[in-house]
Amino acid sequence: MADKQKFSFQTKCVHTGNGVDKETGAIRRPLTMANSYRLPEDASTLNWSDPNQLVYTRNTSANQIYLQEKLAALEGGEDCVVLGSGVAALAGVFFTFLEQGAHIICSNVSYIAVYRLLKEYFPDKYGIETSLVDTSDLQAIKQALRPNTKIIHIETPGNPTTRVSDIAEIAKLARSVGALFTVDSTFASPFLQQPLTLGADLVIHSLTKYINGHGDAMGGAVIGRHELIDQIKRQAMVNLGGVISPFNAWLIMRGVVTLPLRMKQHSESAQQVAQFLETHRAVEFIAYPGLTSHPQHEIARKQMTMYSGVMAFGLKADVATHNKFVNSLAVIVPAVSIGHDESLIVYTGPNDERNHFYPPEFQNGHFRFSVGLEAPADIIYDLQQAFAECGL
Repeated sequence: MADKQKFSFQTKCVHTGNGVDKETGAIRRPLTMANSYRLPEDASTLNWSDPNQLVYTRNTSANQIYLQEKLAALEGGEDCVVLGSGVAALAGVFFTFLEQGAHIICSNVSYIAVYRLLKEYFPDKYGIETSLVDTSDLQAIKQALRPNTKIIHIETPGNPTTRVSDIAEIAKLARSVGALFTVDSTFASPFLQQPLTLGADLVIHSLTKYINGHGDAMGGAVIGRHELIDQIKRQAMVNLGGVISPFNAWLIMRGVVTLPLRMKQHSESAQQVAQFLETHRAVEFIAYPGLTSHPQHEIARKQMTMYSGVMAFGLKADVATHNKFVNSLAVIVPAVSIGHDESLIVYTGPNDERNHFYPPEFQNGHFRFSVGLEAPADIIYDLQQAFAECGL
């Protein structure tokens, strides 16, 4: 039998975790909407909380197991745990590996739920110390290291600034103090970036975004070594109840199949759109890792194969004009999230509680723009007509 691990990324997206259904002969794994599974004839020695055996769907489900196999293969990890959302995955990592009195270093501009977990909830409830630093600055990380540093956590590219942190170099810093190194690679997807091969211990994804890719399912995943993932399964999934529904796992399994095709299109279109915005007279700034003007373009070029579909930009205009611009768009949809088939844009004004961590050009407000799968010419035309509508 062929070793599926030796196949290309694109082939793994199609075949890993899939198989012929024994009952019907269907060539695609069916959706199994069951809460419980038939117990073995002798259940007296059964571990009722085993996250790797089909007993009860809060422990794991068939569709979850298939998806975990696929994602582990795509990231080059030994094992994977899939949870109900990206936030559940992140919280699961922190809950599992941070103890009272521990210290964590985290990207100072990150997903808002991570900011709240590490800035408010974990310090207040568990006495965990947090240092929020610009992780694109290696010296800032070095200065933040402490004897009790247990985790260095980064987002790269970061949300929403698109800051890029050097995974390989930060891995060395983590190893020097025995800290766990975790990378949220949601903006890149496994197709564009492989943090485990660069030295990360765990890679985290909001499956809701690019991996699903259709804007219709929610999930999160953590991939890494067996001994680490097993701890997350037992603590954050089984005993905190963060499990994914079988239907969402099935939807995401379907979405992964086209991940390579979609990421190429997202990246190629975003490059064209970013180049257009960079030259427009009304644009105050544009942050996209694929532009040579991006502060960390060379790092992105080193550790990413393409530059994904997310960018940030701002206008030479007031808040009211930024809002008018958004509401003048016809193809691009004003909505949160990224990685959908349609282009999405959200305006964040200058009152964001994390504003003081943003680069100076962001602090008067900015757009986060996720370029979709529409024709890039149509996306650019939509931006042009919105500029015209605003007199810009």
